Amino acid sequence: MTSRADEPRPDVAPPVPDTAAAAPAVVRSTPVQRDGNVLRWLAAYTLSVVGDAAYFVALGWAAQKVAGPAQVGLVMAVGAIPRAILMLGGGVIADRFGPRRVVISSDAVRAVVILAAAAALAFTTPGLWLLVALALVFGMVDALFMPAVGAMPPRLTGRDQLMRVQSLRNLVQRSGHIAGPPLAGFSMGLGGPAAAFAVTGVLFALSLVLLVAVRLAPLPPEERPAVDSTARRDLVDGIVYLRHEPVVGPLVLSGLLSMIGCIPPMAVGVILLAEERGWGPAGGAWVNAALSAGVCTTSLLLVVRGRFARAGHWHNVTLIVASAGIGLIGVMPNLGLAAAAALVSGMVSGLCGGLSMALMQSNTALAFQGRVASVQALSAVGITPVMFPVFGLLVEAWGAGPTFLLFGCISMLGATVSTASRAVRHADLDFAPRDAA
Repeated sequence: MTSRADEPRPDVAPPVPDTAAAAPAVVRSTPVQRDGNVLRWLAAYTLSVVGDAAYFVALGWAAQKVAGPAQVGLVMAVGAIPRAILMLGGGVIADRFGPRRVVISSDAVRAVVILAAAAALAFTTPGLWLLVALALVFGMVDALFMPAVGAMPPRLTGRDQLMRVQSLRNLVQRSGHIAGPPLAGFSMGLGGPAAAFAVTGVLFALSLVLLVAVRLAPLPPEERPAVDSTARRDLVDGIVYLRHEPVVGPLVLSGLLSMIGCIPPMAVGVILLAEERGWGPAGGAWVNAALSAGVCTTSLLLVVRGRFARAGHWHNVTLIVASAGIGLIGVMPNLGLAAAAALVSGMVSGLCGGLSMALMQSNTALAFQGRVASVQALSAVGITPVMFPVFGLLVEAWGAGPTFLLFGCISMLGATVSTASRAVRHADLDFAPRDAA
């Protein structure tokens, strides 16, 4: 990596009373579907998401072949520790050295490490230590990759295209996590875990090739850094920035509460609900499929629309509805109604998520994009999973229905936070005619 002076950042993070003044300047307004730079980034991100999903399946199967159930759980969990611990530091590094350099470097490391693991599995009989080491390295690299890749969209395109980019990103995340496990399973059927790791490594390598061709807009002169700042000061500056930025701070806190309220019910709760109601694994799959279908539907609508008046207001409304839908899934008397509630919740969640990400990125100074993205990523992969066992214990004590309702209320707290912010209520994503290049 080169010096941070190449892609600088502000020395301090003062209060930002004027959101428009703090928002990133428009880079360009080329429609996403005709912007080769954005499409290359999106293709690279798609390959990376599919590779991530395939990697975790391959890692689990490889661990199962050399260890018992307890050790399999250890291998699967060990990578989460460095990822959570280092995530905020990853945001600092992304802002210091530039997200493009960090993404390319981390993707290269992932490709090399995964392909090396594939070779080791193919030609030797490695012990559990290899898989533990692989999980640790992958977790550390993920802590760099996730904030950096999340910080790239505002420097790929203009503000008027951010809603489209973030909605496409939502689609990629959903479809990638659906496509990755079958791809890993098919590869293992042909050549075992070594083949699955090889396919995953190739996906990361292809992603790397595309990322090298992606170009980002430079930081504006007013956001260039003081040379003598330290990493610790950068981190503190990021926290101060979030505290004072009138749109981004409330949306980050709102997003954390909504993830705590929505992700455990769908990741763990649907399985427990299906078992409690006698719907079986297929029933749980239908509920999750309905949610995903809803998210994808409204994400596509946002891609087509491209602009959204009163976006902050509608973010708050849709978050309330989505939270209510999550709670209602657990109390529906039959599978059809539960799937219908999940479909509605997914549709408004897709709308809410697309608006939230576009609002945050369009109101975050370019020099702080990595640190803001790292806080969001930490919420998703570091804090929210801690609630999975809590959800299970509450289901055991109260049953699935009351636990779903409780977590729906937690998500509604997120809506309360964002609704209480006047800046969020009045935030807009309808600035294409004003910002068009």
